[in-house]
Amino acid sequence: MKAPPADWPRLSSALCYRDAAKAIDWICAAFGFAVRLKVEGDGGSIVHSELVFGEALIMVHDERDATRFGIAVKSPLSAQCVTQSLMLYVDDVDAHCAKARAHGATIVAEPALHDYGDDYWCDRSYGALDCESHVWWFTERIRTGKA
Repeated sequence: MKAPPADWPRLSSALCYRDAAKAIDWICAAFGFAVRLKVEGDGGSIVHSELVFGEALIMVHDERDATRFGIAVKSPLSAQCVTQSLMLYVDDVDAHCAKARAHGATIVAEPALHDYGDDYWCDRSYGALDCESHVWWFTERIRTGKA
């Protein structure tokens, strides 16, 4: 299997927002991402952006006229449902949760230990909704398994 380009992870996700410019600022402030690239279109719309957190990369764009392979793409606010969630490893899940909460994230699952047994792993995680109701799961590895 060929390696992806040097500055891209093998898998990344694209998120659609009604107001991507506002969402980019919010994601950076609340969740600790940094803007790597932002391409603006007419009227300040966000045609494409790349936000990074360590080696993780997400793309954020505006809902206005958004399609992927001819299929309409919507914010959870417009779709009135969520069809995906994102999981990101962080160094300190409790501090991350406090920062996200301070910036207005809706915490849907408080930080808690998830222990899958000695053969597997133990994580401390929390769940949050962002400014347009995308579901995020942040986790900190507490123990690795024997396997």
